[in-house]
Amino acid sequence: MEAIKCIGCGAELQSEDKNKPGFIPASGMDKENPICKRCYRLKHYNEVMDIDIDSGEFLTMLNALYETDGLIVKVIDVFDFHGSLIPAFNRIVGDKDVIAVINKIDLLPKSVNRSRLVHRAKQMLSEAGIRAIDTVVVSAMKNEGMDTLVNKLSSHANGQDIYVVGTTNVGKSTLINRLIENTSGDKEVITTSRFPGTTLDLIDIPLDENAFIYDTPGVVMDSQMAHYVQSENLKFISPAKEIKSKTFQLDASQTLFIANLARMDFVSGDRNSFVVYANHALNIHRTKTANADDFYKKHFNTLLAPPEISKPYLSEDYEVFEFDMEEDSDISISGLAFIRAGAGATVAVRVPKGIDVTLRPTIFKGGQ
Repeated sequence: MEAIKCIGCGAELQSEDKNKPGFIPASGMDKENPICKRCYRLKHYNEVMDIDIDSGEFLTMLNALYETDGLIVKVIDVFDFHGSLIPAFNRIVGDKDVIAVINKIDLLPKSVNRSRLVHRAKQMLSEAGIRAIDTVVVSAMKNEGMDTLVNKLSSHANGQDIYVVGTTNVGKSTLINRLIENTSGDKEVITTSRFPGTTLDLIDIPLDENAFIYDTPGVVMDSQMAHYVQSENLKFISPAKEIKSKTFQLDASQTLFIANLARMDFVSGDRNSFVVYANHALNIHRTKTANADDFYKKHFNTLLAPPEISKPYLSEDYEVFEFDMEEDSDISISGLAFIRAGAGATVAVRVPKGIDVTLRPTIFKGGQ
């Protein structure tokens, strides 16, 4: 029997596996105009479904973007730099120009030094082998910096199409919606477009008479903290508003738990100040390092929750990062928290295996 294909993207439809992008209930299939789940979500909810980096769909997107001329917009979550990076990014974009967009700036305190933030972003992109011709700081949610972004897109595109690329949860859909609103004045100018030879679903936004902005599916990365919690618990780790600082004066051999997903041991040094920036819903608990293992095993899903997690990662499946701070620095726990620490401290940070922890000169002023 001839396969039924989606009229939107050409993907072969199936009714037996609800976890596949092509799934649509047999009872609800329009045989005259069959549509896959991904295109349905795009058409009715302006959502582009995510794809796994190990999937054939990712390779399809890779090949499609590599072979097409255009300008690339790489969206970065200010709260999750490392989780925003795609290892195969250069294979996706080839030698195209890249503009890096640091999104969700509204989540950080206004005291943040933005010049240092941009410098940090450029360093991390460079370390990942990504060469950006420009870096822009924005809040798509608050419409901050979007005029600057639109101007830079127009300047660098030179009449070419623009492709917006990012991992899951970086705020890409919000950014796209804001671009639509700011360039067309209409919040609902959304069309679907079949990218020749692929099964991707792209949103095309008219930039001028000859060029479009395309949204691409978010890429799922195992290194993102979001993968360690259930979807209904994401609200506890992903801030929705400006994060506030919590300050702790610690002596050596004391430990801070950032909920049940990170642990910082103050290994050695004089009494020091540690300022934690994280979602206000997270519990931050101080204890003696000697008691930390037992405390975590007993309370990982009680006193240290939310979020609730499927197993005690910090006891069973974790990595440890050790740092000696020669200056005031930020410990960045990707997708969860920043910890500002004073010079002279030696610390060990324990996180679920696969999560990145980095040390950088502080972007915060005076711990405020």
